[in-house]
Amino acid sequence: MKKMTIGDAAEHFGVSKEAIHNRIRRGSLNCIVENGVKYVAIESVKNNTSTNSVSDNRYTLYIESENERLREKVDGLEKETIRLRDQRELMLINERINVEQIYKERDAQLRNILNVVATKFLSHVSEDLVMQEAMGEEAEQADAINADIIPDIEIGEDWITLKAFLKLKHYPNSIKKNIKRRFKAAALEGDERFIENNEKIYLNPSLYEYSDLLAGR
Repeated sequence: MKKMTIGDAAEHFGVSKEAIHNRIRRGSLNCIVENGVKYVAIESVKNNTSTNSVSDNRYTLYIESENERLREKVDGLEKETIRLRDQRELMLINERINVEQIYKERDAQLRNILNVVATKFLSHVSEDLVMQEAMGEEAEQADAINADIIPDIEIGEDWITLKAFLKLKHYPNSIKKNIKRRFKAAALEGDERFIENNEKIYLNPSLYEYSDLLAGR
């Protein structure tokens, strides 16, 4: 029986010291501890058969060393896989939280907008809006009527066109046609209540009465 230090045994078998320690832990090699120093017990080499046995042991130790290295590598890969999986799950959780927060903020903004809109339409704003629209329509009508008022100072500011006069009456179109026909006929006959200028007929409701022509509507 021959004993060697861990370093000598590693050199003897052509493997690493870690492989020798692994072999000792598995019981493939006998270990002797003397004065706190660990030795490997190896049978003495006596003949060719012993040489072949040593070679076999070296090959076995090499295979075991490679297996151990591969196991360590696999363990490292498994740990890295677990780490990456945990990291991915954490990223997914954080992303989900961010998305939920975004939707919550958008929902809050939407609720605020709807509340503002509802408040405006259900409170005084709706009344003001109606008044503004009504005043806008009246202003448009007034502009249309004023456009037909004679700008000529010689005729007078109270004279308006027949078209503007009929707009003020709000008669149906069928009635407006009959009134227009009668008013034009009276103007052509020289009725002093009418003035014809630039192929337009003007009348003055503040100065003259036209009920006789309107009565036959």
